[in-house]
Amino acid sequence: MTRSETGTQGFQITVKPSGRSFTANPGETMLAAGIRQNIGMPYGCKDGACGSCKCKKLEGSVVHGPHQSKALSEEEEANGFVLTCCGVAHSDVVLESRQVTQAGAFPIKKMPTRVSLMEKKSSDVMLLKLQLPANDSFAYHPGQYVEFILRDGARRSYSMANAPQTPTEGGGLELHIRYMPGGKFTEHVFNTMKEKEILRVEGPFGSFFLREDSSKPIVLLASGTGFAPIKAMLEHMQFKGIQRPATLYWGGRRPSDLYMDAWVKTKLAEMPHLRYVPVVSDALPEDGWTGRTGFVHQAVLKDLPDLSSYQVYACGAPIVVDSAKAAYTTQAGLPEDEFYADAFITEADKAHEPAVV
Repeated sequence: MTRSETGTQGFQITVKPSGRSFTANPGETMLAAGIRQNIGMPYGCKDGACGSCKCKKLEGSVVHGPHQSKALSEEEEANGFVLTCCGVAHSDVVLESRQVTQAGAFPIKKMPTRVSLMEKKSSDVMLLKLQLPANDSFAYHPGQYVEFILRDGARRSYSMANAPQTPTEGGGLELHIRYMPGGKFTEHVFNTMKEKEILRVEGPFGSFFLREDSSKPIVLLASGTGFAPIKAMLEHMQFKGIQRPATLYWGGRRPSDLYMDAWVKTKLAEMPHLRYVPVVSDALPEDGWTGRTGFVHQAVLKDLPDLSSYQVYACGAPIVVDSAKAAYTTQAGLPEDEFYADAFITEADKAHEPAVV
């Protein structure tokens, strides 16, 4: 249904090559409209900061709200690329985008959760387990995330660290929270939160999840708490009996940043197709580290100089994700559409990067 047919009801957004279409209300971003109608286009931050939702505009007029230049440069915009998370249609629009099929789109829900467990995994990482309402179901793809809705309406995003088939106590969620000094949410988690506290969440969000229609070998690249959604993927692969060769490269500054190293090593005995390469960039003599050193994304290139037949799933700090994509696609032959990523962009990251208005 188009604007010409409905007056002021909105514009029709058509996504190729699938041919799926939906209607965006006046002033509504195309991504928000798609999510509302269960059209699962790729996205990450929903805030114009990561570029995960970037796609080619084939027809129509789109006006962008504030966003970061690293997500969409002036040159890219001039060449017809748009960010659906902050792009508002001003006519009927045709986009070219990889996307989730309708069968793979789970309903987005708001619900209360109860903190059932708090466990410090390192000096700055807290493992939270959240109990979901007993009379409700919550389906998601391993790799997706939820948003905490804070009392002032602010939101903070965290990936599920458990697969839906491996629920925590009471059929809940596991999350890994890294402490951010001065952080509105993490200061509460580390200093004042108590078990049994009630928190409101909404989700699932995100298009970072394992593509099971492929048989390609997999590189799982994680930095810091970017391990959380990777852990969910590993649990899912084990549960489903997925035998694709997979190598986990997990990087941190110090060995303590690999806060569930022992958990990964137990999985190696249970999953014969899994390899594990921990990498530390800033080890000190007192750490006694004897493993790989340097930048984790470069360790992948040293081991696998030809990635042309692989899929890569990368999660963590934006500098790691961005560097990996650039290096793998230009130096190692990885097809761009086989690089799947979720960059953990903090509020501090957004504040330090000037926005394009």
